[in-house]
Amino acid sequence: MTLWLLRKKPALPVDNRAFDLLSLTAALVLGLHAPHLPWWLTIALALTLLGRCWQRRQHVGRVPRWLKLPLLVLLTLAVVTHYGNIFGREPGTALAVGLLILKLLESETARDVRVGVSFACFALMTALLFDQGLLATFVVALGLLPALATLRALEPAQPQISLPRTLLPGLTLLATTLPLALLVFLLVPRLNTPLWGAPSPGDAQTGLSDSMSPGNFTDLLTDDRPALRVSFDGAPPAPDQRYFRAYVMWNYDGRSWRFIESRHAATQAPVPIEASAAISYRINLEPTRQRVLPTLDVPLAAPEQASLLPDREVLADKPVNTQLNYQLQSALHYRLQPALDERSRNLGLRLPVGFNPRALALAGQWRQRYGSDDAAIVQAALSLFHDGGFRYTLAPAPLGRDAVDDFLFDTHEGFCEHYSSAFTVLMRGAGIPARVVTGYLGGYWSNLGDYLLVRNSDAHAWSEVWLAGRGWVRVDPTGAVRPGRVELGAAAAAGDQLAWYRDDWMQGLRNHWDIVNRWWDQGVIGFSALRQRGLLTPFGIRDTDTATLSVLLAIGSVLFVAIGLAWALLRRQPRDALRGTLRELERKLARKGVVRRSGEGPQHYLGRAARAFPGHRNELATLMQSYLELRYAHDDPPAEPLRVFQRAVKDFRIVNVVK
Repeated sequence: MTLWLLRKKPALPVDNRAFDLLSLTAALVLGLHAPHLPWWLTIALALTLLGRCWQRRQHVGRVPRWLKLPLLVLLTLAVVTHYGNIFGREPGTALAVGLLILKLLESETARDVRVGVSFACFALMTALLFDQGLLATFVVALGLLPALATLRALEPAQPQISLPRTLLPGLTLLATTLPLALLVFLLVPRLNTPLWGAPSPGDAQTGLSDSMSPGNFTDLLTDDRPALRVSFDGAPPAPDQRYFRAYVMWNYDGRSWRFIESRHAATQAPVPIEASAAISYRINLEPTRQRVLPTLDVPLAAPEQASLLPDREVLADKPVNTQLNYQLQSALHYRLQPALDERSRNLGLRLPVGFNPRALALAGQWRQRYGSDDAAIVQAALSLFHDGGFRYTLAPAPLGRDAVDDFLFDTHEGFCEHYSSAFTVLMRGAGIPARVVTGYLGGYWSNLGDYLLVRNSDAHAWSEVWLAGRGWVRVDPTGAVRPGRVELGAAAAAGDQLAWYRDDWMQGLRNHWDIVNRWWDQGVIGFSALRQRGLLTPFGIRDTDTATLSVLLAIGSVLFVAIGLAWALLRRQPRDALRGTLRELERKLARKGVVRRSGEGPQHYLGRAARAFPGHRNELATLMQSYLELRYAHDDPPAEPLRVFQRAVKDFRIVNVVK
């Protein structure tokens, strides 16, 4: 017996249309991940994708293995070198996007393309690990359109149509699945922790830290992202009272101001405060990875799971890694620590030895001139900033070792860090206890959303000086140079440096867009397991358990399927011109006694009619052949042959009946 080895027939390569759509899908995935990929890796992957598209235009076939394997090794080494490993959100997504681009080097058959589409959809979804905002989610959903169009292009006999028409069926499919997606979103039981331990999409720090040195606020002051949103019980405070306290900094080393942890360990109770009235408000804080909770200056008590420190800062029990809501009361008019203890006085006067001799000399002159009038010395410093040729700018000249001297006597330019630091050094040099406070100032009041939007660009630094009989008094030296800082914000107050930022239409667009984002954050991203359990509270069910959610999900799914089936059965079907022409022929034959039987196919029926009318045998055979070709040889009957068939049926006449 002879044994024959049957070889499997090799798969045919896909056409350019399917490959181009797969390349477009991969390009969209790369573009979506580009903001958090190293720039050099993005460029390298883009060039690889373009090279593969050019190579396939020249010659259909896979890229040789001797080229693919080195590229794979280079990709892995690049990720490990840049990130240190291949595990985690950033290195994992970088490796996934790179593997997707390399997959195109061997994508030739329909099976390769389907695998590539599946992997592209996975890589597309990983973008939501970095940003789950409304715009990001919308872009990810649109990224599915070329993937769906790629799968459709693999179907046989697909017509060559324009790209928008190619994407339209996928858009229709996504639109019809929205009700089911909403049902699943509401009723599928939620985890109490993120899937795979993935970090929250908003984990990026706001930039406020427990130290401050001239220049390290620059990136923060041009960052337009929201930092916190504040809702008030009643009217909001005036713009010049919207100071949000974060860190109080005592320690100065000649360059940087720092928050002193040891001070809080030594003194447990907050310093006393005398306040006549309080304002109640709620803050929605964006993730910061820090424990400090900004509060309207000055808070009277700490919210739950937080502590009120001696200098009236509020510190959470754990870092803020997700959006946090807390409620407080603050005093806008107050006397803070009317009696200063000796330890605080010494801290408020401490200066490093050997730094800024010219600034200290100037402060000594003020003390000699004004004697014990501390308020006059404060006013002298503010007058210096107002009348001394100082300029507010976000791009100041660099400073040397004696930073305050360089700023006061040479450069005369800077922003809030420079002014608050120099002012506090001058006060200490004149013998007035002083400290630096960092936080936020200002914000945009949204009448539509009824909340105050504070952005990262509203970050600010000011000073507090201790005056006898008044306690700690807030002094904002930046306002002496640029009063518009309170109304406009840091970036807008910089003048011509960011002129576009001051346009009314731009500010209105940004601030109204935040209302939409806030709704998305609260209604979608903030839909936690706790909120899901209270989903049916309006219907009298206070705690919705997993069993109830499962029953509701099953019922909703059945209703969704039933509605879809009813729509498919009842919707008006498009007119089938070929079928209508055949029925016209059937009516002509039925009038002569040849009626189509139930379940009888068109070929058998027309053959029987030909036997009944021998004189029209050839004509009926031609009509039958034309019908079969139009019906079964094409997805849609070609226009011109269909018109010929319709004309032939219309002209068909039975002139002789043989019984």
